[in-house]
Amino acid sequence: MGVPSRLRGVALIAAFTALIALLGLPGMIFPIGNAVPITFQSLGVMLAACVLGARRSAASVLLLLALVAAGLPLLAGGRGGPEVFSGPSAGFLLGWLAGAFVTGLIIEKIPSYGLASAGAANVIGCVVVVYSIGIPVQAHITETTVEAAAMESLVFIPGDVVKALLASLLGGAVHRAVPGLGTVPVRRDR
Repeated sequence: MGVPSRLRGVALIAAFTALIALLGLPGMIFPIGNAVPITFQSLGVMLAACVLGARRSAASVLLLLALVAAGLPLLAGGRGGPEVFSGPSAGFLLGWLAGAFVTGLIIEKIPSYGLASAGAANVIGCVVVVYSIGIPVQAHITETTVEAAAMESLVFIPGDVVKALLASLLGGAVHRAVPGLGTVPVRRDR
């Protein structure tokens, strides 16, 4: 007798919430002029989207954000509490929610999981969507222009593209190791 689907889904959401939180432990905060930290947590968001699809990955990010809002120090640098949602990275945190959903939705719609398709989905959802929410919010909070905030954010793009490809590779490995875990068929030639 197997685990009920709903219980399995809840367990997967909780597991990926924990993974995203754990990836904040080695969070690197570099003084590069931008008030948003460099973190591996976005890799966890991307991986959740690759493995869990739209709804479950968004639920995983939402659970993380709820725990952070409740005061748990689960963000890079041990940050937590409602005040992080009024800081410069607030839009990027909210962007994770939309980015995970969009990436997961794209991955659910592709005919089969491959590095190129998953990588493109991650770049569209977890880079373009996240930045399109994060940059204007950062500009508003820091009282600067959207253009200035966008220029400061350019430094993050190469790392986020690398994380998108890494998450796509890892997601494919998870799909091959645990067939049926996700919602997308996996190409056997990859």
